[in-house]
Amino acid sequence: MTAQTEWRTSSYSGNANECVEVALDAARARIRDTKARGGGTLTFTSAGFAAFREMIADRTPAGVGSGPPRRVFTAPR
Repeated sequence: MTAQTEWRTSSYSGNANECVEVALDAARARIRDTKARGGGTLTFTSAGFAAFREMIADRTPAGVGSGPPRRVFTAPR
């Protein structure tokens, strides 16, 4: 039997489906568009996803993300 994938959305996405979903396991991270769930996924190794998150954080414009703390996706241990 195959385990079902657990997709999670960012706490910033609200109910508008204008975000991405992430599925994490110990070896990889998969990302898909909430509006096109069947349209394919972008897959990273755990290390690659950590580097991707760091790159995004480094390029976030000033003032973006102010407000309540956001949920950060991390790979399970």
